[in-house]
Amino acid sequence: MCPHWGRALRSCGLVVACISLAACSETSWNNPYPVADAEKSIYYSSFSERPKHLDPVSSYSENEAQFNAQIYEPVVQYHFLKRPYELIPLTATAVPAPKYFDAQGNALPADASSNKVAKVVYRITIQQGIEYQPHPAFAKRANGEFYYQGLSAADLADKNVLSDFAETGSRELTAEDYVYQIKRLAHPRLHSPIAGFMAKYIKGLGALSEALKQADSVNADGEGFLDLREHQFAGARVLDRYTYEIELTEKYPQFVYWMAMSFFAPIPWEADAFYSQPGMKERNLTLDWYPVGTGPYMLTENNPNRRMVLAKNPNFRGEIYPSAGMPGDQQRGWLDNAGESIPFIDAAIYTLEKEAIPGWTKFLQGYYDSSGINSDSFDQAVQFSSDGDAQLTAEMTAREIQLATAVQSSTSYMGFNMRDDVVGGYSERARLLRRAISIAVDYEELISIFANGRGVPAQSPIPPGIFGYLEGEAGINPFVYEWKNGRAKRRSIEQAKKLLAEAGYPDGRDAETGEPLSLYYEAIASGPGSKSILNWYRKQFDKLGIQLIIRTTDYNRFQEKVRKGTAQIFGWGWNADYPDPENFLFLLYGPNAKVVSQGENAVNYENAEFDKLFVKMRAMPNGPERQVVIDKMLALVRNDAPWVWGFHPKAYSLYHGWYGNAKPNLMARNTLKYKTIDVNQRNHARKLWNKPIVWPVLLVVGLLILSAVPGYFTYRRRREERLQ
Repeated sequence: MCPHWGRALRSCGLVVACISLAACSETSWNNPYPVADAEKSIYYSSFSERPKHLDPVSSYSENEAQFNAQIYEPVVQYHFLKRPYELIPLTATAVPAPKYFDAQGNALPADASSNKVAKVVYRITIQQGIEYQPHPAFAKRANGEFYYQGLSAADLADKNVLSDFAETGSRELTAEDYVYQIKRLAHPRLHSPIAGFMAKYIKGLGALSEALKQADSVNADGEGFLDLREHQFAGARVLDRYTYEIELTEKYPQFVYWMAMSFFAPIPWEADAFYSQPGMKERNLTLDWYPVGTGPYMLTENNPNRRMVLAKNPNFRGEIYPSAGMPGDQQRGWLDNAGESIPFIDAAIYTLEKEAIPGWTKFLQGYYDSSGINSDSFDQAVQFSSDGDAQLTAEMTAREIQLATAVQSSTSYMGFNMRDDVVGGYSERARLLRRAISIAVDYEELISIFANGRGVPAQSPIPPGIFGYLEGEAGINPFVYEWKNGRAKRRSIEQAKKLLAEAGYPDGRDAETGEPLSLYYEAIASGPGSKSILNWYRKQFDKLGIQLIIRTTDYNRFQEKVRKGTAQIFGWGWNADYPDPENFLFLLYGPNAKVVSQGENAVNYENAEFDKLFVKMRAMPNGPERQVVIDKMLALVRNDAPWVWGFHPKAYSLYHGWYGNAKPNLMARNTLKYKTIDVNQRNHARKLWNKPIVWPVLLVVGLLILSAVPGYFTYRRRREERLQ
């Protein structure tokens, strides 16, 4: 046989055999996961950049929290289903309640005024029998000595990832572990973004920081174990194996929310000692890469250039899925697992996706279980009804994809520098100018054009879902909106022009000088994509005849202008640390002004009555009395208009029908343990959506055969000629 012909037939046979095998296979050709994992309860998702900090003392970013929150366990957590957000015990036996004392040590009632409180004590008792995940830091020999303490450079020569340590161990969670972590806030070699803030409240934390600097000065190379057990301070003390106390120097009811964050999760001293050994940091063997926790999952693979894997913690004690939720939760299936033991999912695999489109494609193929929606794919996924309600497109509905929406606990606003000579101040002229601009800047239009409809126009700093926010007519800003036909309607541009004229700027000109009014907007240079929205802002001011001059700069220079109070108008925003109105209203508290204390009051708003009410409101529990105080505060800031109130972003997420218990919770980050996966449904959908299209391959095979035919006949002819 002709060798070319033989090779062609063998190649074709191989191709046909591959097609036959694939046709009989239970998995698709393009499946990126091992066949052996098809029947496992694994959650598949992605990440776009490496988490910088997995050490809870430093971690403060969302991309870090999606891992840390599944591993570490503070003493309290947010109820998965209830709204408004409610704290419930996690490792604690009860949600800690503060006890108040005066300067003489006398107990005070819970409603004691802040100026009488000299000491606040939180006593926390944790549950017994909670175990840490398996980890080499706990591994001990038969004689009680640790396997992996006092390691030499030679001992670490073949250790590059945590799994290279063959021996592991565990131990029970104790109160000392929580106190140890609080001390780490003051560690001289660690940077905690909340250390300075907490030093204002936790007794002796600042002094502890200085003491630790002195103790650590002997470690000239910045390495070695600084044993925090040897340093005591009044702000956090152990009472017994399962009980500890935190002492504050003033009344701060919001502190309990901080105890739900990973900053206050436990760290065992053994892990600190293990990772502090020389040579560990160079190998990325640190808490920033390999956390140690008591939560339902543990990080078993950290390869930030490829994937990160969370696996079920075999030592996890188990929790119970909640039995109570909100109206509608039962209909959505979010109470189907009530009373069952969690977690449900065995593992979570996060794959690196630097670009949005490949991740979106894999979601549509069924290889990711949930997905956000970027602007490029929004129209493919979501459409709006005539009433403005978001709904899925036919393509998404056909695949039984679900849409979950939730207004985020954040606000995005335009700020006026209240120390500016033109837009600032508290004269009626300045107020009217700011109110006119507030009407003219149409945030409904901005949300529609630039946010794909994903937002709710703001009526105040407080977003929906946070105590103090009122629905309906009672909650609107009457200076910017009217209540018509059962909904808030932005006041007309004619009304805005009238206010502008009353302010002394008819048609955008100074009534005294005749000069056109020019205002300056500070913007962060962010490439060509920002040009359209900046032009939009110009058009909003142009409605009033005001010339808006855009001054773009880099982020550092922008921050400097705001910090020094030289910016006139600028865009800003805030994401809630915890679900309390204090966390938003403090953005307008006078002592927090940028130019005063470098606080978060970026517009430098100062109103003595507002500040007085703020101090009162901050120390009050949620209830009708607190709502009355908040209403008075909002009336003041709406009247003064230091912000164009902007909008509250709305989160849109998609998930497949096999992904259960997908209710959004914008405060809790430890929600993986509640999720479920219907593996059979997922496998069926993947096979249906990823059927191989074999006709192009068969066409190529046919062409190969046809191309070989002339060669075969040429070979036969030449062979016959040689034989003659």
